[in-house]
Amino acid sequence: MDAAPPAAGSTASLPESVTVHRADPAPRTARHSARDRRRRRLRVGAWLPAGLVTVLIGAALVSHDVSVRDLASFAGYLVVGVTVPGVLVLRALLGGRRTLAEELAAGTALGYAVEVFVYIGGRAAGVPLLVVAWPVVTYGVFLAVPRLRGHWRGRGACPRPPVWWSWSVAAVMAYLIAGPALNVFVRYDITQPGLWANGADMPYHLSLVGELRHHMPPTVPAVAGEPLLYHWFVYAHLAAASWVTGIEPMVLLFRLGMVPMLAGLLVLVGVTGRRLTGSWLGGVLTVVGTVFLKPPNLHQGPNWLLTYGGIQDIGWTSPTQTFGALLFAPVVLLLLDLLGRGRGGWGRWVLLGVFLVAVMGAKSVYLPLLGAGLVAVVAVEVVRRRRVPRVAVAVLGATAVCLAFAQLVLFGGGKLGMALDPFSLMRMGWNRIGGMGAPAETTVLGLAGLYLMCWAVAWAGVFGLLSRPRLPARPGVPLMLGIGAAGLGVALLFGHPGFSQLFFLMAALPYLSAVAACGLIAVVRQAGTSARATVLAAAAGAAAALAVPALFGIALPLGPGRSDAVLYPPYIAFTIAVVALTAVLAAAVGGLRACALTAVALTAFSLPGNVRDRLVYNRTGPLVNAWALQDAMAVLRWLRAHSETDELVATNAHCRWGEREECRHVHFWVTAFSERRVLLEGWTYTPTNLRSWQPGEPVKRPFWDRRLFEANKRTFEEPSPLSVGRLQQRYGVRWLFVDESQMKPKYQMADFAKLMTRRGSYSLYLIPERAGPAL
Repeated sequence: MDAAPPAAGSTASLPESVTVHRADPAPRTARHSARDRRRRRLRVGAWLPAGLVTVLIGAALVSHDVSVRDLASFAGYLVVGVTVPGVLVLRALLGGRRTLAEELAAGTALGYAVEVFVYIGGRAAGVPLLVVAWPVVTYGVFLAVPRLRGHWRGRGACPRPPVWWSWSVAAVMAYLIAGPALNVFVRYDITQPGLWANGADMPYHLSLVGELRHHMPPTVPAVAGEPLLYHWFVYAHLAAASWVTGIEPMVLLFRLGMVPMLAGLLVLVGVTGRRLTGSWLGGVLTVVGTVFLKPPNLHQGPNWLLTYGGIQDIGWTSPTQTFGALLFAPVVLLLLDLLGRGRGGWGRWVLLGVFLVAVMGAKSVYLPLLGAGLVAVVAVEVVRRRRVPRVAVAVLGATAVCLAFAQLVLFGGGKLGMALDPFSLMRMGWNRIGGMGAPAETTVLGLAGLYLMCWAVAWAGVFGLLSRPRLPARPGVPLMLGIGAAGLGVALLFGHPGFSQLFFLMAALPYLSAVAACGLIAVVRQAGTSARATVLAAAAGAAAALAVPALFGIALPLGPGRSDAVLYPPYIAFTIAVVALTAVLAAAVGGLRACALTAVALTAFSLPGNVRDRLVYNRTGPLVNAWALQDAMAVLRWLRAHSETDELVATNAHCRWGEREECRHVHFWVTAFSERRVLLEGWTYTPTNLRSWQPGEPVKRPFWDRRLFEANKRTFEEPSPLSVGRLQQRYGVRWLFVDESQMKPKYQMADFAKLMTRRGSYSLYLIPERAGPAL
């Protein structure tokens, strides 16, 4: 019988000459400890940029009159009520692994979308705080269902971006705080609203937040009974946040609300760039292009000619655009998966449907752009592979349904001032830089050519796609090129009295930046250009952007009597210099490397101008020195505290502060600070007023209901029991907010209504239950 084998680990049966080397546990423990230390350092390094930016944001907000209580309350609401439930649902529907930053940004966007839907239902039912059911139910489900509990931890180790990527995105966000945000904080001082209440857009936004706090469905609060045919979902979000946290809508709108939206947008834009280019560098370039890229301005002075807005300009002051941009970014990311990687699954389709519906009510510009991008994808696939891409067609159909619903229901079939008017942007831009009335057609065409040439410079990286012929066929590239082409096309072919056609171009810029980054990386890699040469080319381009305007010394706006011919010499000289330099480089290093270095230099040339315009030329203080509006605000706050939300107010304040002869009817601060509907305050932005506007006409138009207008006017110009009673019995007016400085001395409103409070020249009256004779 054979002997039994030796026990595991035994050396008794081995020859004496054989030496057994046992592993020494000490070195292994040391190796594990060193590895753990490195991992901890990596975790700290990954979170340090976000932590520092968070501290910077908190310091900027607290130093600009946001209380620590409001800051903590908003942060808790955002994390507990929006981000965490959104992340949980996102993990359950998507599966897979993503970076934590991507999950937090996309989860926040999803949280916003669901929150808005729940708030609409709760507000319509008269229970606005029902919005808290969304996080409560989500937490309950994910705690109670065993299969869902794992989503609290995520799926294993998440991939981590390079530390330099985190620092780069954090630095861009820090710039947005330290530059444009502080400018907005100074301009809109929330402790002195009278300094800016005479403006138009921000009081209008504030009035809509108040409307959504108290009414569903909403109407235009400044004109009683006028339907709100507008993208109003962001105001529903701000209203919900105000109900949950108790924070003043003004603080949410001017300080807190935009911060997480912009931070989430930057992260998602960076992820989009990384997905398209296949590199973290592409993600950083996309973020930088989204914030800084602008047509180069070779003149001194603000870039009013080659304007387009952008995240620096409107990120803090256009809540609809910022909210829509954040909700649209996950749509593009989901499409990159569905179109390019064959990664479908019902979870992605559910999320896509949720975000499409949310975008539908968040900002009207995104669905047409998405439709154009999908048409481009279908066209490329049909031409290249002779097949119809079913996924793209299905999403295109869903987009068309959402667009039709938005146009016919949310916007009532109205054009809201948008009209086909080719090169309207050039005509309006000429008025800004020249101030000399309507330009000649040759001037319009010249400015249009200049505009297109400068955007070609800014998007020079797009041409790098030609260095790798297969790149343009990737589904993500035609999708984003289609979005960008549609944005630029609308900006050039349509007109709007408030430059709203530019919102299409602003919406498309992140995706054009992603394509430009993709082409730039492709041509640099294909040419084999060294990192040193690339950095030197970028530095030279950025330096030239600052030097050229000073070299030519042409200042904007132009003085009277100067023609447009003075605008072109810098651009002609610039074009000649670029062509000559490229030819020299081609002779020295080869044609492809010359093209790569030129594309890098041109892209860098288009970056500093936006910073210069924002930090140097657009440093603005408060809008007006209207201290008397502080008295008006005190009276209106009294009205908010002592009236019912459905009670109607009439006022004689219709014109911007100090305007009597040239009255512009963009007056909204009565509704903004009282959160009450007004019979007639300001009507310029109403659908009825914009519906009848035609290109070339002034947007300042008389009120269309002359009977109502005269009844309101007569009440304040010649008050009597009959005029006051007519407002009450025919129109349902309960309160009169009166600017006494506009009253004739011989009339006293107190003879016909009960004075409730007065501050300075502003008074508030309550109309008796049955004022005046029966009508």
